[in-house]
Amino acid sequence: MHPTSLPGDFGIGTLNDHCFEFIDFLADAGFKYWQICPLGPTGYGDSPYQSFSSYAGNPYLISLRALHARDLIDDKILDELSSLPESFVDYGALYKAKWPVLDAVYETCVHGTNKIRPYGSFADFKKDQDHWLEAYSYFQALKNHFNGTPWYQWPTECLSFQKAQKSKLRKTLERDIDAQKFFQYLFFGQWNGVRTHAKQRGIQIIGDIPIFVALDSADVWQDQQYFQFDKKTAQPTAVAGSPPDYFSENGQLWGNPLYDWEALKANDYSWWADRIQANLDMYDVVRIDHFRGFDAYWEIPFTAETAKTGKWTKGPGLDFFKAIKKKLKSTKLIAEDLGDLTDGVRELRRNSGLPGMAILQFAFGGGSDNYYLPHNIQSNTVLYPGTHDNDTGLGWYRSMDPTTQDHVRRYFEISGENIGWDMIRASYKSVANLAIIPFQDILSLGSEGRFNTPGKAEGNWQWRYSPEQLNSLKGGTTQYLKKLAQLCYREGQPVANVI
Repeated sequence: MHPTSLPGDFGIGTLNDHCFEFIDFLADAGFKYWQICPLGPTGYGDSPYQSFSSYAGNPYLISLRALHARDLIDDKILDELSSLPESFVDYGALYKAKWPVLDAVYETCVHGTNKIRPYGSFADFKKDQDHWLEAYSYFQALKNHFNGTPWYQWPTECLSFQKAQKSKLRKTLERDIDAQKFFQYLFFGQWNGVRTHAKQRGIQIIGDIPIFVALDSADVWQDQQYFQFDKKTAQPTAVAGSPPDYFSENGQLWGNPLYDWEALKANDYSWWADRIQANLDMYDVVRIDHFRGFDAYWEIPFTAETAKTGKWTKGPGLDFFKAIKKKLKSTKLIAEDLGDLTDGVRELRRNSGLPGMAILQFAFGGGSDNYYLPHNIQSNTVLYPGTHDNDTGLGWYRSMDPTTQDHVRRYFEISGENIGWDMIRASYKSVANLAIIPFQDILSLGSEGRFNTPGKAEGNWQWRYSPEQLNSLKGGTTQYLKKLAQLCYREGQPVANVI
């Protein structure tokens, strides 16, 4: 469950008391892990997998209630923000409402007479995070200055971080750059509080790092030498995506620039090592999204209208993971190895030692040799009934054809009336070392609880639960989950060999 789905009064889930309460629920129910989507700042489309930065946090997640408790926000401002919807995230309205408030907090804390530092030294934060913070903050200030246009459409003097450092705009935008740094200071101050509470309750947080970065991001703007780019046009020569599959007959045209793996290798993959380390600093365990792209990735011409015209291109393979393991002391990683599981992908995952993923919703409607059927799952696996890209268990079952529904009922020896919980129990009882349960399935929600539909341009990432829904689980459901964990030997210390 992603933090944006938490309840709250101001339009989006934030790192506040509701977040702590959710962690308490997890601990009371016998869980040991909480998995989330990437926490980076989002733009058009609102996808956490298309972030403006691999390092920054999303300022939308900053709790205004926590800042109000420190007398940094007036009651009147909070009253105005309370008009934002509580049942879903309206990102357009949030964009208009929240940024001015955060900017006012910056003025109060940094330029006001009472210079409050709610989360320690702002100066120390800027110094410690300068390796990414300066470029990201300048990038965001320029983006605002140029009315949100992507960086590759900016004037020539700003087409890279290195060029922009020499521009007169650097001094002009000094105040806005510093404000962006302050928003990150607030985010990480609050995120550290969440991490501390989770640790106290015995909950480890599983983060998520996309294999690719967004084209319109500070990552690409700052380090274009590591991507397949046409230097004359400041445009990528090819972009990432996936071929036609279960989700989309045209494939998925993600539009992310592809890496120049030779350039990255020449620098001993240091760019990637820094990125992974930053995520390991934020989370206890990190899932690498689209792991199969390290074996081979779907390369699509930049001018293509769909992903159908792509081709498979060889990735860096095991050499990459050997270099990362050598550079980083602790690499607690999970491989998202879904999709076209070729022998090469399976071999790479085995040789890397990383646990892969299995999805119960992908298991039915075919033969008994299906990789995702519980009797075929290996122990070094993270098992999910479904992920953020799937429908809820109940919604999925209702949408399936009669043959697939019959397969589900016969396999689990059930009626199908309570399929969400049947899949939860199957996950607990599996040999997989780790089972991750979608919160919507615990709430017994249908398709109204779906978080994301791949290939759909609008309406994603908006789902939120209500305080009443969480309260309804306390007591009977919480105790049932805890007993289920005990019964299936899933209680106690976190799984040691998840890495």
